[in-house]
Amino acid sequence: MAEAAIEFCDVSFRYPQQDRDALQGIRLVVERGERLGILGPNGGGKSTLLKLAMGLLTPTSGSVRVLGLSPEQARREGRIASVAQRPTAELAFPLSVRQVVRMPIGARVAPWRRVPEANERRVERAIALVGATAYADRPIGALSGGQLQRVLIARAIACHPEILVLDEPTVGVDVSGQRQFAEMLARLHSELDLTIVIVSHDLRAIAAGCDRVACLNRTLHSHTAPDGLTPQVLAEVFSHDVEAIFGEVHIDAHAASACDDPRHQQRSGADS
Repeated sequence: MAEAAIEFCDVSFRYPQQDRDALQGIRLVVERGERLGILGPNGGGKSTLLKLAMGLLTPTSGSVRVLGLSPEQARREGRIASVAQRPTAELAFPLSVRQVVRMPIGARVAPWRRVPEANERRVERAIALVGATAYADRPIGALSGGQLQRVLIARAIACHPEILVLDEPTVGVDVSGQRQFAEMLARLHSELDLTIVIVSHDLRAIAAGCDRVACLNRTLHSHTAPDGLTPQVLAEVFSHDVEAIFGEVHIDAHAASACDDPRHQQRSGADS
């Protein structure tokens, strides 16, 4: 059997000087080729989970494997890539979209050598796949939030990762932009055979482009198809009014069956 894309096995994590775990007893398998949404409130541990998958943090207990490797090794080999929330570093430099997308590829080429033509083709294809060709020569600082997010995704996929992790990718994007963003991710998933993990507190962003949803608030509360989410599950995860979430999203309000995959069962006694 092929290795899972990402596997969390009884993972807990606590930041220094904190009196409780940021994550507790997480057991979750992300299969190759799936699109998983990780939904939860701000402060619920979503970004911490992402950093553990990328090897930027080490679990306090438990283990994380990425394509059968340690997260650090998978990241070094370029097999997993992430796009963080809106950055500021790139905006401070007079770089074009094309230059930004070329950055990770160019970093692997000696300064006195030209970037190989094959690499340039990869850059242009990445730009085209995210729909950024029309502004490829525009300064990165002149882009809208949605355009910048597309460019950062192009930079990530230019190196041909097998897994793409997105942290709050639709913050500040309106409903129409979210729909277009979901269509773009569907195209990337299909054409590049990517495994995609989207981390968000926005149910609309998750429901629009994911096959399965994991609800996270320190512990894993549920993992189901988007139309299997119920108000009861969301009430466990979110402290604010669940009806506010359901205002513009049609979700099956009937009780969903519990996940019976033993790989996804939470450790008994986990504090929710």
